[in-house]
Amino acid sequence: MTKVKPAKHERPAKILIIDDQEQNIRLLTRILEKDGYEHVRSTTNALEALPLYAELQPDLVLLDLHMREKDGFQVLQEIVAHNGSRYVPVLMLTADTTADVRHRALALGAKDFVGKPFDSAEVLLRIRNLLETQFLYQRLRDQNQELERKVAERTSELEQSQLEVLERLAAAVEFRDDDTGNHTKRVAEVSAMLASAIGLESATIELIRRAAPLHDIGKVGIPDSILLKAGPLTSEEFELMKMHTVIGSRMLSKGRSELVRISQRIARSHHEWWDGSGYPDRVSGQSIPQEARIVAVADFLDALTHERPYRPAWGVEETLAEIRRRSGSHFDPTIVRALTEIDWRSKSVLVA
Repeated sequence: MTKVKPAKHERPAKILIIDDQEQNIRLLTRILEKDGYEHVRSTTNALEALPLYAELQPDLVLLDLHMREKDGFQVLQEIVAHNGSRYVPVLMLTADTTADVRHRALALGAKDFVGKPFDSAEVLLRIRNLLETQFLYQRLRDQNQELERKVAERTSELEQSQLEVLERLAAAVEFRDDDTGNHTKRVAEVSAMLASAIGLESATIELIRRAAPLHDIGKVGIPDSILLKAGPLTSEEFELMKMHTVIGSRMLSKGRSELVRISQRIARSHHEWWDGSGYPDRVSGQSIPQEARIVAVADFLDALTHERPYRPAWGVEETLAEIRRRSGSHFDPTIVRALTEIDWRSKSVLVA
């Protein structure tokens, strides 16, 4: 017979033969092994076809059309359904060359046919062509995955760079009314503790920890005469101060990463009240983003337990009592309950 060398690939091809005639399997196996294909598995039981396929993860399937337990159409459907987005060519083995049979097999996902009795040269040529297509598809898929990985990595780097700039800007804002610059760090840690206490997933907790420091980033747009005022703000000044939520939201808007989107929601909504009397949107209850409800409590706790130009620091117990008093009006009762269950006497975060 004509010698047809198997195509050269990055790795040896794995081939699965499914045919209920033992003599057909022996013949095909001999043809393949003689031509250099070493990884050939087979079964004469159509009921074993899918489990064997799942175990082997072949690069090519040779599938008989007419079998006893299940016909080739049924097995083909099972293989295609199992593959999902994975591409594995199926070469149908059949003596039935009618148009209806070919059309049905092609419609179900078969890629080619080889007639019985087998012509060795034809079998090898069709196998080689299908394997060339299969390995080309795999290379393209791997290249696309690598490209997607690099794009995702680069996008993440850019987002991290942008976030770092925003975090440094937020820290700069804090230095204007907190000469240690630690308020944002403490709010981040307390927020993470509260998120954990109410049972959020670890990935969400970490997002909140990283987003919380940006809650007051909009203060960059507030004049020092208001931000650093030692006495009470006038009603007009307070209206201007309230705008830091809107300014911060605008600064963080249109973010593509979940971290920036969470930061935007926190910046805008961390002064909303549970009863709807907060600002800037006067939303209430569950309509307030959960992460903003968490940061609202953490921000209030830290603000009151630390001295500000316009008032002395409160004690921890006094502050906790005030937060409990505001449960259901200012704060989410679930988060307040979680806060009060934490032993703050053993936590150093409030004095950092």
